[in-house]
Formats: sequence, C-alpha cells, structure tokens
Amino acid sequence: MADDHIRYDILAQEALRGVMRKVLAEVARTGLPGNHHFFITFLTGAPGVRISSRLRERYPEQMTIVIQFQYWDLKVTDAGFEVGLSFSDVPEKLEIPFSAVRGFYDPSVNFELEFDVKTETMEEEAPAPEPVAVVPEKKPESKKKAAEAEKKPAVAETGGKGADVVSLDAFRKK
Repeated sequence: MADDHIRYDILAQEALRGVMRKVLAEVARTGLPGNHHFFITFLTGAPGVRISSRLRERYPEQMTIVIQFQYWDLKVTDAGFEVGLSFSDVPEKLEIPFSAVRGFYDPSVNFELEFDVKTETMEEEAPAPEPVAVVPEKKPESKKKAAEAEKKPAVAETGGKGADVVSLDAFRKK
C-alpha cells in the first residue's frame, strides 16, 4: 500500500470539525432550531480544555455534555467553543477546543461525527489516525443502548472506552 503523504485522514477530520464549528456558531447566533440538540464528548485532559477542578476530578478522562435546554453564553471561535452549563445545580463555564472533541451527535436527526483525538503520550505509541466515521443511520444496537441509557445520567463518565449516548426521549412526557 502506498504512503499517504497528503494525509487525507487528517484533512477529513479537519473538514468535519468545520461542520461542528459551523453548526455551533449558528446555534450561538440564533439558538437551537426545532428539536435539534447535541451530545458532545471530549477529553478532559486534552490541551486547552478548561473545566473546574471539581469536574476534572469527577471526569478525569472524558465527559459528554448536552447542549439542549439549559445552556448559556455559547461562544464559538476558530479553535473551539465555550459554554455555560449546570452540574448538580452548580453553574460551570467550560472551554473546549475542537481538537479535544471525540464525538458530536445530534439525535434529533441521528447525525453523528466521531473524531480520533490523540494525547501526547498516545501519539508516541499509536499508529496513524483512522478515518472519521459519519453515521447517518441508526446502529442496530441503538435501541438497546437507549434502553440502558434511560437509567444513566445525561452527563456520564465514560472511563475512556467511548461515550454512552443517552436518549432524551426517555425523559420526555408521552
């Protein structure tokens, strides 16, 4: 197999991070349209991430936040975003560079982006990053995960194995 000197994998990730950046910038300007909302998973120890020591202790590797009803001061730059969220009734300001984001999911339209995020120690040991996965259709195990997720909090520690996506439909009145 030929060497990829152009690094299409990296270019594709940058382009798809641009999709996330554009969506968040539009939401910062006009608010969330319709039923759209976002689950964003990021590495808490990545360079540039700014969260309280309380949150960093609770989520030492990664965490998933939900941008839906109770967020404020969403600001988006070329490098990342900052947002105000409440955790156990304690308001927090989070600053998250796009390079720290592992996943972006909008369950209202089942749109998902997954990113390969490397930490400094991982870069020394790991091979080149895998291409970004865009999943437009529901995965077969989604219903099972959603049923299991009904019992889990919307923001959950994931222990470094990937994010558990929680269906907010479980919390809506029927």
